[in-house]
Amino acid sequence: MVGRYLIPTGLLQGAAAKRAVATGMASPLAGGPVAFGSAELAERAADGAGQRRPVLTKDVPADLLAPFLPAPKPWAGFDLSRALVMGIVNVTPDSFSDGGDYADAAAAIARGVSLAEAGADILDIGGESTRPGSAPVSDSEEIRRVVPVIKALAERGLCVSVDTRHAAVMTAAVEAGARIINDVTALTGDPASEQVAAASGAAIILMHMLGDPQTMQANPVYADATLDLLDYFAARLTRLEALGVERGRISLDPGIGFGKKDPHNLLILNELAAFHTFGCPITLGVSRKSFIGRLSRGEAPKDRLAGSVAIAAWGLAQGVQIVRVHDVAETFQMRAMVEALRRA
Repeated sequence: MVGRYLIPTGLLQGAAAKRAVATGMASPLAGGPVAFGSAELAERAADGAGQRRPVLTKDVPADLLAPFLPAPKPWAGFDLSRALVMGIVNVTPDSFSDGGDYADAAAAIARGVSLAEAGADILDIGGESTRPGSAPVSDSEEIRRVVPVIKALAERGLCVSVDTRHAAVMTAAVEAGARIINDVTALTGDPASEQVAAASGAAIILMHMLGDPQTMQANPVYADATLDLLDYFAARLTRLEALGVERGRISLDPGIGFGKKDPHNLLILNELAAFHTFGCPITLGVSRKSFIGRLSRGEAPKDRLAGSVAIAAWGLAQGVQIVRVHDVAETFQMRAMVEALRRA
């Protein structure tokens, strides 16, 4: 076997987690309010063949267990003592859920202010749709769409992220006040993006996507979706660290729905805790995505609120630190309830 992986299971929260950690029956997950008392130990060869077996945390090899225990360092100016809500503002005519709603800069700015008032910690501004089958947008058009919005919101003292896969847009956005670069290609979609992001000083979200928006849902294949993503992120982090990007600047997003069929999505969502092995905050974006409708009654994007909030709560139960959503007020309320239950 050439690869070993740990997937935390037996997750506990709140007082039960504290008692289990205090008595040595469980280990803290990413220094937060979640603990795990068991895990799956996975091993596989270079060809992807392998096996999993259940283990108690006390029996996990120390080198595999240790990376899961400490809390991530502060990220993008946040101490991560509570999960962050990232509000989505799409300045596009064709995004899958709200395309055209905020294509005008004034409408997008007003939307960003409204989401901040509703409780968004971060505003994620995007000028190019990356829904399945979407067409690319020129750098100049994307810059025209997002820069006025980013500048106006940043000048209000709000934390702004730019959702882009293009180096020129990253540069313009950071100059306009963006503190975070959120790239669905994990800085692989543009040959210049790694260097631009590294030099920018901005925090970075690396998302996994198999293929590109035009092809990603055609026939995605994985040996093991969770383990394949763990290998992918390990390689990306090694590459960026070699370019001088400190791991503390990076958050990881498993990219639910990007080059993944429903069984892949469900496996990854059930094993989100595995991604804490890198010591980076985890970003989870599931809001209004099509798999919610497929697993329910075929609801349209704006009718997928309950499913979106449910999966965000599922993510918080696995220690996810950032949830990226369209519906901020409802997610804020859900987070408040989760936190109250944990304190009780």
